[in-house]
Amino acid sequence: MRALLVVNPAATTTSARTRDVLIHALASEMKLEVVTTEYRGHARDLGRQAADSDDIDMVVALGGDGTVNEVVNGLLHRGPDPERLPRLAVVPGGSTNVFARALGLPNDAVEATGALLDALREERERTVGLGLAAGTPGTEDESVPSRWFTFCAGLGFDAGVVGRVEQQRELGRRSTHALYLRQVVRQFLDEPHRRHGMITLERPGADPVTDLVLSIICNTSPWTFLGNRPVYAAPKASFDTGLDVLALSRMSTASVARYATQLLTSSPERGPQGKHAVTLHDLTDFTLHSKVPLPLQMDGDHLGLRTSVTFTGVRRALRVIV
Repeated sequence: MRALLVVNPAATTTSARTRDVLIHALASEMKLEVVTTEYRGHARDLGRQAADSDDIDMVVALGGDGTVNEVVNGLLHRGPDPERLPRLAVVPGGSTNVFARALGLPNDAVEATGALLDALREERERTVGLGLAAGTPGTEDESVPSRWFTFCAGLGFDAGVVGRVEQQRELGRRSTHALYLRQVVRQFLDEPHRRHGMITLERPGADPVTDLVLSIICNTSPWTFLGNRPVYAAPKASFDTGLDVLALSRMSTASVARYATQLLTSSPERGPQGKHAVTLHDLTDFTLHSKVPLPLQMDGDHLGLRTSVTFTGVRRALRVIV
């Protein structure tokens, strides 16, 4: 077997020594090519090259969710073709590692490498569904390139939080859960549309859902983690179904406190519920329109402002070693 290992040297929870140990362990079981990323988008370029190659059987992403997202977008640059494309494997090295943990992998890089080698020996893999987002035809965003996401996307409030966190990290702050919580508070205090939402959700065969302030799109559950605590925004979301949506039509101080408490106490059986909460399960196609440009995020990566985004849930898009 020939594999490409894509290494993010800035991964927050692995050291150079740890990465050397992992590389040695993987190289003992396969013909391994190791490439360290050097710029934003490099992992995507490497994934594209692997997809176009005739002799790469597997791509291993060593890094956080951002590295995984780039590799996936590279692998799927011509579209999904699970039987032809190299398989994906993940060794978590980021601060949260939602995709890897949702697959059931250990959050420790060394333990995850051991689990990966066991899965290869036992020939364990699964084919997962993914989300695809694109600019909506006939709008000012129609020329925005499409992009795949592995576990979540968001238009509005949560994407604004992600953007604030990225700004803090560019200033040298460490990516911690405390940093995220501080930015949630600041985004709430600065949010101009929290009482009168700007977002409309449209889907075939159903009435539009209007005046939404927050829209979270989930491809799996949990939505994220706070340390070791899983957070379930859409408990029914799964790699085996379409996309799920949690949206809020109001974000007053009282409602935010209520929904935040529900998120912190959520479980695989119960997520946020209430008068101002909209929950939709197993959607294949839908569009989010906004009256004003709002921030968009995918897999925790801030992608700028958008006024209209069309989402597609693509079942059985990529084979993953588990």
